[in-house]
Amino acid sequence: MSKSVISILGSTGSIGCNTLKVVKFLGNYRVAALAAGRNMELFARQVAEFQPEMVSCDDEYCAEELLQRLHSMNASIPKIELGEKGLVEVATMAEAETVVSATVGAVGFVPTLRALEAGKRVALANKETLVMAGDLMTKAARENNAEILPVDSEHNALHQCLRGESAQEVRRLILTASGGPFREKSKSEIENATREQALDHPTWNMGDKITIDSATLMNKGLEVIEAHCLFGFDADAIGVVVHPQSVVHSMVEFVDGSIIAQLGVTDMKHAIQYALTFPKRQKNCLPPLDFREISKLTFEEPDMDKFPCLALAYKALREGGTMPATLNAANEITVRAFLDGKIKLSDIPRFNARVMDNAEKVPASSLEAVLDADRSAREAAQTLLRSEQVSAAQNSLAQG
Repeated sequence: MSKSVISILGSTGSIGCNTLKVVKFLGNYRVAALAAGRNMELFARQVAEFQPEMVSCDDEYCAEELLQRLHSMNASIPKIELGEKGLVEVATMAEAETVVSATVGAVGFVPTLRALEAGKRVALANKETLVMAGDLMTKAARENNAEILPVDSEHNALHQCLRGESAQEVRRLILTASGGPFREKSKSEIENATREQALDHPTWNMGDKITIDSATLMNKGLEVIEAHCLFGFDADAIGVVVHPQSVVHSMVEFVDGSIIAQLGVTDMKHAIQYALTFPKRQKNCLPPLDFREISKLTFEEPDMDKFPCLALAYKALREGGTMPATLNAANEITVRAFLDGKIKLSDIPRFNARVMDNAEKVPASSLEAVLDADRSAREAAQTLLRSEQVSAAQNSLAQG
């Protein structure tokens, strides 16, 4: 029996590492290509174990470190590509039938689009690609007989709930949110939250950027936009409920009032395997959900006043065009600024809103239009950050 062949973009991140665990457990997959950023210590171990034919990393310094580490391990040396070109090479490798898109942020946008244009099945964990240009992505999939299988646990759950159902019979999609670390905190506590507090997620173990997005509920806002792109429902037909236990991963409500929910253990390997093996289901490496250990399941409305990023995402979706790309780009800059200690957590939605208010909305009808919007929003956010820092310094001097 021949093995299915996959490539992975972002192999050293949380989704990438879990994908390799799933692949190892299933046993009937071959990893043809891997792409990572700058974590060459982990990347070298992955390359040595899975022996891909091609790999990609950020730059020549990373490539040199990778080569040294592989030589010291007496491991086979694959073809090495660099930067965005390398990501595209990994995403479009002829042998690969499935591409796992697990990079974080806009860096995965072009490689994922190229994978769809090449007719690949894309197991998509990079929500930013759909947020930036959902119409372009879905159009590329249709025109090239490609598939998009969501790996985000919420959209993966919706995909499962909608299997065999008619879209005309759906009243709304319901995304669940854990509520993050500040669900029970006041606005003032959120405003003065530290980096460590914001990164202390109560349920999921994720990378820094996604964890901060979860703390502000921007992650859920981006998922609302992603759900629209994947399933075709408008903003009014996509709801969000806070579900702290993270057992119900999402739900679909039908016109007759029936609701189908997908439940499971809190582990991304379930969604990853579903995307890889669809339409088949196979035994996985996870324990079954034990209802005896679940004391209660609770649901509540999200507080848009405490978490304005969620409202900004709905606004971007309703405005359409390049506005979702603008919001995504601004958010990447502001989250990085918070992680670097330059702004408060509450400054993230404030700066994001200002970038959106000043942005020109144009149709997201081409790759160039989307990339221009992304670039303009990043520049606008950086300008606002510099202006804020100058004002703060001047105020400090005046008071001193």
